Amino acid sequence: MNSILSDRINNMEESATLAMAKKARELKTQGIDIIGLSLGEPDFKTPKHIQEAAKDAIDEGKYFSYPPVAGYQDLREAIAKKLRDQNNISEAKAENIVVSTGAKHSIANIFMCLINEGDEVIIFSPYWVSYSEVIKLAGGVPVLIQGSLENNFKATAKQLEEAITDKTKAVIYSSPCNPSGSVFNAAELEAIADVIKSKENLLVIADEIYELINFTGTHKSIASFPGMFERTITVNGFSKGYAMTGWRVGYICAPLFIAKACEKIQGQFTSGGTGIAQRAALAGLIGDQKPTEEMAAAYLKRRDLVLDLLRDIPGIKTHVPEGAFYFFPDVSAFFGKSAGDQKIETADDFCLYVLKEANVSLVTGAAFGAPDSIRLSYAASEAELKEALKRLKEVLAKLN
Repeated sequence: MNSILSDRINNMEESATLAMAKKARELKTQGIDIIGLSLGEPDFKTPKHIQEAAKDAIDEGKYFSYPPVAGYQDLREAIAKKLRDQNNISEAKAENIVVSTGAKHSIANIFMCLINEGDEVIIFSPYWVSYSEVIKLAGGVPVLIQGSLENNFKATAKQLEEAITDKTKAVIYSSPCNPSGSVFNAAELEAIADVIKSKENLLVIADEIYELINFTGTHKSIASFPGMFERTITVNGFSKGYAMTGWRVGYICAPLFIAKACEKIQGQFTSGGTGIAQRAALAGLIGDQKPTEEMAAAYLKRRDLVLDLLRDIPGIKTHVPEGAFYFFPDVSAFFGKSAGDQKIETADDFCLYVLKEANVSLVTGAAFGAPDSIRLSYAASEAELKEALKRLKEVLAKLN
């Protein structure tokens, strides 16, 4: 019956992170003790004051009807103020903000508005799994520029310049990066901005969803550089920094013509995001930031714990992530090895072997544009992380 389905859906890859999480859940339902390190899902609860704001909004009874497509005005104004005050994006105004049902939704809106058939989009790789599939869905062609382990998985401005053709429509990167946890510093972003500005009509999408989980002490937005506001679409949201994944609130800040286009397409696809969730997001943005800071501090502690444990496993090669909550180690030293009838030829094989033998779920780096690596999320308790890395070390020692 697949012939009835559209080519667009038949050609689309399933999200590797969601696929591995699904496998892990299925094994858990069978009573198997699975430790899930595959999803980008904070293990913290949404801070209490955000929950209370949602309850208050329900009690007020004013937010049960369709909200404005681009989001409530006070939320958009608060986002714009945050971008001016904290990100130094001085041009940001409420009219530049479109609130959506998550950063993923925002990215889909952007590419559906920008891409014509055959347009190229340069992706800094490794990259979040959905970038390439959404680009292809919109009729575009993903073009990868590869960051190496030796350079903390960060592709360079020089690589960007060399990849640009007359078909290049846009560039996309994330910082802090999913999957590598790498953070672009001001000098690196300025070099990228200079390349963007040197090309007529070239746009950059800056995915900053992990902004609040940054261990470098500073977060730099490319839209803050002179001449870059009109070239930049900043994507952000509340899922990661405020532990609000299930609330589904994201947003863009973009030049007005792009914001209007995204509002237009959102009006046809989903309309405005849930009103109660928007009230909760506003409370997160303007309320007490201490819970967010405490979560970031906990992630840093976990990063250091996992770094020590990974360094104790022969064959694992890793850099030191500067943000988000992932490690992205190179596991190619295990390719060609086997245990019994199980042979490791790829990162996919590695993840399946670890899931089967150690009951730990990871994600293949191939899904993120780096086939020698795997992604490990440390958004889990310290006890779970210690046990998972103990199991990992034991099953990898069986390979020869």
